[in-house]
Amino acid sequence: MQQYLAKLMFNIDVEQGEYDAQFDEQVRIIESTDFETAFQKARSIGKNEESSFLNKDNKLVSWKFIDVVELFPLKNAKDGEQLFSITHEEQNASTFINFVREKSMMLQVKSLTFA
Repeated sequence: MQQYLAKLMFNIDVEQGEYDAQFDEQVRIIESTDFETAFQKARSIGKNEESSFLNKDNKLVSWKFIDVVELFPLKNAKDGEQLFSITHEEQNASTFINFVREKSMMLQVKSLTFA
């Protein structure tokens, strides 16, 4: 079996919403015998993850799978190798930097072991 890194893209749609368009990128590990089968498996996972629910404002929120947008074979991946990159544009740089640092701190806290 070969491992692949798949990036799936979802559209988050809020009924009658006055919201900016939202999209969710998810990165998944896929095990498959070949690239084509890995792509189809990733697509199937995306379709199975579609869902709808009512939010706190009683508006219907729908997660709709768009498609698989990246698929990387991992057999030749090297330690520290870049697989993909996302550039963010933010109105407030310091707020975004603080957000990233808080997320990093949460990862560090989760890895602590208590005796």
